[in-house]
Amino acid sequence: MTPDELAGTLDFLRRAEALKSTLRSGTTASGRQESTAEHSWRLCLMVMVLAGSVGGVDVLKLIKMCLIHDLGEAIGGDIPATDPRAADKTAQERRDLLTLTAPLPPERRHEILILWEEYEAGTSPEAILAKGFDKLETILQHNQGRNPPGFDYAFNLVYGAKHTARHPLTAAIRAVLDEDTRARVDRPTNGD
Repeated sequence: MTPDELAGTLDFLRRAEALKSTLRSGTTASGRQESTAEHSWRLCLMVMVLAGSVGGVDVLKLIKMCLIHDLGEAIGGDIPATDPRAADKTAQERRDLLTLTAPLPPERRHEILILWEEYEAGTSPEAILAKGFDKLETILQHNQGRNPPGFDYAFNLVYGAKHTARHPLTAAIRAVLDEDTRARVDRPTNGD
């Protein structure tokens, strides 16, 4: 790596640190809003412990996809699925990702952009799983979080259903999480 490539890579990593402070709509079990970085971390952990034995899948590629799927939020922030702006989310995140990755060496930037575009297209085995696990991690967090009064747990029952239904593993996990969601709907408290 040349000195310029190293400097650009460090600049990118400094910019990506913003994900640690980019808040999502979900809360942790302690009641604190979770960050995008925390979501991405547990998403990767889920993939590591649940998808390692799935045949025909490049798990390293899948983990990379999960690491970068929300990188653009370091600039534009998180847009929850229930937000009216969610309709334009993909275009905005792509613009932000291009800005964020600009300092990287071209081959590294290209790798991230290709992985992100593959994730968004959702057609490869890795992208199908990444999208499904992304939705599952969010549902898991919603069910586990100490949420404010009036939190709409029933939303979990429809959230990401088309993505989680695309693979037998994510569909099986979804069935378990839907049961957890139904239990939360039946006892809607603010933080058990």
